[in-house]
Amino acid sequence: MALIKSISGIRGIIGGKAGTGLTPIDIVKFTTAYAAWIQKQGENNTIIIGRDGRISGEVVRNIVTATLQSCGFHVLDLGLSTTPTVEMAVKMEHAAGGIILTASHNPKEWNALKLLNGDGEFLDAAAGQWILEYAEKNETVFADINKLGTLTRNDAYIQKHIDTILAHPLVDVKAIKKQKYKIVVDPVNSTGAIAVPQLLKALGVDEVIVINEEVTGKFAHNPEPLPENLRELCAVVEKKNATMGIAVDPDVDRLCFVCEDGSLFGEEYTLVAVADYILSNKKGNTVSNLSSTRALKDVTEKHGGQYYPSAVGEVNVVKKMKEVNAVIGGEGNGGIIVPELHYGRDALIGIGLFLTHLAKSGKSVKALRGTYPDYFISKNKIELDESVNVKNIFEQIKKKYKKQPINTEDGLRIEFDNDWVHLRTSNTEPIIRIYSESTNETLANNIAKRIMEDIKEMMMVTPNP
Repeated sequence: MALIKSISGIRGIIGGKAGTGLTPIDIVKFTTAYAAWIQKQGENNTIIIGRDGRISGEVVRNIVTATLQSCGFHVLDLGLSTTPTVEMAVKMEHAAGGIILTASHNPKEWNALKLLNGDGEFLDAAAGQWILEYAEKNETVFADINKLGTLTRNDAYIQKHIDTILAHPLVDVKAIKKQKYKIVVDPVNSTGAIAVPQLLKALGVDEVIVINEEVTGKFAHNPEPLPENLRELCAVVEKKNATMGIAVDPDVDRLCFVCEDGSLFGEEYTLVAVADYILSNKKGNTVSNLSSTRALKDVTEKHGGQYYPSAVGEVNVVKKMKEVNAVIGGEGNGGIIVPELHYGRDALIGIGLFLTHLAKSGKSVKALRGTYPDYFISKNKIELDESVNVKNIFEQIKKKYKKQPINTEDGLRIEFDNDWVHLRTSNTEPIIRIYSESTNETLANNIAKRIMEDIKEMMMVTPNP
């Protein structure tokens, strides 16, 4: 079993013994800690919640809502929703905060509490740490009978989200409709099956084919939108002679595209393409994290803007975007952040902007991809167990590659002439992620392979912490 406690939320495998999995006791423990933090912020006592399509979603939702009510909060439940929709609802309702019940790209046995502040954004490090520390104190005092909170349900927010996208000045419904696109969608048996087809219809796309459509949480494949998990989507796009394919993760904050011939556009290039379109209409700066392709920097500089890197993690990207007044930002995992909508990754606005860009370009998806620089990122990971001393391993890696430029802002990023490799532990899984980039796919893979072999050798000899 696994329970991962981080500033970005509480994520774990459903079941098991308290403290080792995401059990009802753990859900109550961390929900009350979050409630206590919200109470410190002021008198506003409305909290928004929403969930993805996971099997455990309703059970977790019932525990969270009952706990919040027992703490005296009024809960607005959006039901089956998306992460960006909940984020926008917090702002629209002027709520004190929000909780999204989703484990994002993790497999079906996982679920999580993603915690939002009153701006509908993920908590910063200080707030997250306060909640983690409070949760261990067990000092919560629950509301008496006359001060219990209420529960209201509202399933209209996906449409409100879509209406906001349609109103965005750079989303052109007429241009999209004129192209008569035929699009295949893979929402991997979660709430993207509700939101994405609804959005596409509103954008004027009449032919929408949805695979893995039933919202059961029994994911038809690993839900992370990586190439090896999108073979079915690629095959259906080619078989149906579709314009393109769209894949989202279970909570619809990550987005990637498939070209008309069944090849992958590349999730790294989701942000690159959307940024290219925005920057061609609105000059400014961009931000992505240290694990993202340098193609965004190339595109930004082409339009006269400045590119800024940030540490990995949405909250870090958002912080940097605010600092440099970026007009677009995100992450290479297909995460698009459009600040005038909200400061959060949002696959739905990404779809609206990408389709407009495609329509106005007059190109096919494959041809559009061909207009961007070719970099190849090799994305890998090594699973960890409790005996691994990651700090010592990273120190050994630094020593071995001490002649290369090394950035330690977020894990280790090592430069090799025009190539790079980034190593970091995950906040949500017991793994080390190893991302490498080169202008040559084989070289990118070989860089990652070399580093992974180094780590595995060090794991064999590194003593316990």
